Amino acid sequence: MARDIENGDGARGSRWRPAVWGAAALILLLSLLATQLSDAVNWTLFDFALAGVLLLGTGIVYELLVRTTGNTTYRAAAGLALAAAFLLVWLSAGVGIIGRDGDPANLLYAGVLATGLLGAIIARFRPAGMARALQATAVAQVLVAVIALAAGFGSAVPRWWLDILGLTAFFLLLWLLSARLFQKAARA
Repeated sequence: MARDIENGDGARGSRWRPAVWGAAALILLLSLLATQLSDAVNWTLFDFALAGVLLLGTGIVYELLVRTTGNTTYRAAAGLALAAAFLLVWLSAGVGIIGRDGDPANLLYAGVLATGLLGAIIARFRPAGMARALQATAVAQVLVAVIALAAGFGSAVPRWWLDILGLTAFFLLLWLLSARLFQKAARA
């Protein structure tokens, strides 16, 4: 809170933090509830531990990023990019975007995340550079889809191409929206 006041952001800087951590707890709670009530969700203790580590890691990275600036637009851009990265890991590792759960083609998405991370490091997390890093991440997302479709990865699943295209469009929107927010933050 003191850091937020130093940045001129006052109490607004800490307003969303409880919501972020509450959402993480809610995800785990809903997953536990779904495991108890549905045969379609069958999480093990390892699944919960992995989800907890993933949520905790995402939350910590968000905390570190938002402490560096009082710019609300930058914070929104960072939150959106981290949410997209979290969802990409969750979906590709959990249920599989390409093919079925455990299909090794889903490892291609590690390249998407590596593109974003490397770009962010090169940009030193400055907003203009982050915008370019997220644009490159969007390009990497599309490249994975092109590779998967051209190679027929996941074709054993009915309508496999529709899943790949739909989720690629979804993530493309998230990456580009985050990039746009970073561009706006750079002008502020």
